[in-house]
Order: sequence, then structure tokens, then C-alpha cells
Amino acid sequence: MKAVLFDMFGVIARVQSPEAMAALERTAGADPDAFWAAYWSHRPPYDRGEVTGTGYWQAVCAQLGILLDRRLTGELTEADLASWSEIDPRMVDLLGVLADRGTVLGLLSNIPEDLAARYEATQPWLERFTVRGLSCRIGSAKPEPAAYEWCVRELGLPPEEILFVDDRAENVEAARRLGLQGHVFTSPEELRGTLETALT
Repeated sequence: MKAVLFDMFGVIARVQSPEAMAALERTAGADPDAFWAAYWSHRPPYDRGEVTGTGYWQAVCAQLGILLDRRLTGELTEADLASWSEIDPRMVDLLGVLADRGTVLGLLSNIPEDLAARYEATQPWLERFTVRGLSCRIGSAKPEPAAYEWCVRELGLPPEEILFVDDRAENVEAARRLGLQGHVFTSPEELRGTLETALT
């Protein structure tokens, strides 16, 4: 194994907390169940870069019957970005250890452009990644095969020499079907154990 291809959210960055989710619900002023149904049903085109943030929130609010203006668009966007911005420092430390050992690092993340730009402006550890497969810029998202294939091409390695790490089993299985090694992430400590074995 010569490279590790990381998922971002649920691995390096934390998923939305209950507090952050509640803040989004309050900002929208919608029934929580209806809000999240709309939020996720319109997310794939946003993640793939097919619509802008404004277009995404227009679709969400139209489904909810909410009148969207510039102020609400800005508030929803900011609350959404904040909800995905908490980093696990243990994982950032692990990235540094791997990079210092000469391990090739790649990133494959389902992420909209607004959030990608926020991370690039605030998270210098992104520079440790030789390859950054951001769904909004490569036009495909996990678990679509094209997303993994893009990263494999950019890494320039055979799939079997790449370990893909994701917190979602369905994304890891999609990678394995294309010949990559896979690890379902549960904790930094467990991942360290897997990497110690794979890199020796």
C-alpha cells in the first residue's frame, strides 16, 4: 500500500452536531423532518457542482414553501457552512505523521463549492494532500465509480496500492469493487492500527 485516500466528513472533519442541525432548522423556520428531507434530496447536484449555493437553497425552500430572499439565503448558507466546519485534531495530527513518513495522501470528498472554498481558506493541512478529489470540481460524487476513478488516475497508482478510508460502508464497498483496499472508519485509534499494518 503506497497511498491513503481519505474521506473528509466523518473522518477528518466531524459530521453535523445536533446543535448545528438545530441552528439550521431555526434559520429555515421549517418542520425539522420536512427540512432535512428537502436538504438531502437536493444535495447531490450541489455536491457535484451542478448548481450554486443560491440555486440549492432555492430548491430546498421551494420544496418547503418558504419565501427565499437574499438575507435568508446568506443566513442559511452561513449556518450550513458552520455545521460542517468542526475538525478532529487527532486526524490532522495523523495526516502529518503519514506525510512525514512519505505516504502519498489523497482526498475524496462529497463537498459543495462554497464549503470547499471555506476549507481552502482556513485549513492549511489540506496542502498535505497530493490529490484533492472534491466532488464539486470533478463532477462526480461517492459512491459513483467515476469519483474513485478520477482519484486513482490522479494518484498514478494501481488501485490495489491505494487504501480508501471512509465512515460509510457503502462508499468503502464501492471503492473495493474498483480494486482499492478499503477501511470503514470508526476512530482515529483503530485507523492507526490498520495503517501500521498496511504500511509495514
